[in-house]
Amino acid sequence: MQELRHFEDYLHDRPKPTGLDVTCGLKHFSIITYAVPAERFEGIFPDRFKLDTVMIDGIEKGLISVVPFIDVDFTSAVFPFPTFTMGQTNYRIYIIDIETGERCVWFLGTTLDSWTLAIPRYLWNLPWHSADMTFDCHFDNETGRYTKYSVTADSEWATAEVSLEQKVEDVFAFTGFPDTESALVYLTHPLAGFYHRRDGKLGTYRVWHKRLNVRTASLISADFKLLSTLGIVTPSEQNQPYSVLIEPLNEFTIYLPPQIID
Repeated sequence: MQELRHFEDYLHDRPKPTGLDVTCGLKHFSIITYAVPAERFEGIFPDRFKLDTVMIDGIEKGLISVVPFIDVDFTSAVFPFPTFTMGQTNYRIYIIDIETGERCVWFLGTTLDSWTLAIPRYLWNLPWHSADMTFDCHFDNETGRYTKYSVTADSEWATAEVSLEQKVEDVFAFTGFPDTESALVYLTHPLAGFYHRRDGKLGTYRVWHKRLNVRTASLISADFKLLSTLGIVTPSEQNQPYSVLIEPLNEFTIYLPPQIID
């Protein structure tokens, strides 16, 4: 069973940006999460990390999320600089850094719909890949819910299609957590990410954001080729998510450049 967690223990003031740090808005931000048997994650990340598991119906499971959004007003957090807009999808597993005890995420990788992909992919060797993305999303300001949410990504590495809806009767429900706040801290507030760089080295970077104001949503359909190719989430399981969270817009600060861990 996961322990109680409170946002007040995890929220802190934004570290002052310097150098290459950037800020951006994340528009049409969603987190589609799957709970699958823990053994499916074996061999994916180094021994420095362990899976941050939950017990569901007496089975130890790991959680993996697909996180699509549009970067808007992506720009330097320090200097006057042009802004960029681009579609992005992150694939992340919830883990614990054994050395520090911090709860964080392991990135399988990212798809990006922008020519700026060259910087993270080739300059920093991040596991980022090209995609042509389409967002067909309509948010009703009066009801505070999406009337339509559809995202597609055409990519050699991770083709994806997902369609969501928000209903009046949708409510938070997180099996394996003591309460809703504990689950939301777990799912929405990891600030450190780790990954295998394209050259095989271990890399990391950090982000900062305020508490995310997510609401729950329902899945209509999903097809994430990467998850089925890796054998982590089967095609049939992809239409039965553990949870779906959504927020029209939030703001992140990303601290760059990413670091290499010896």
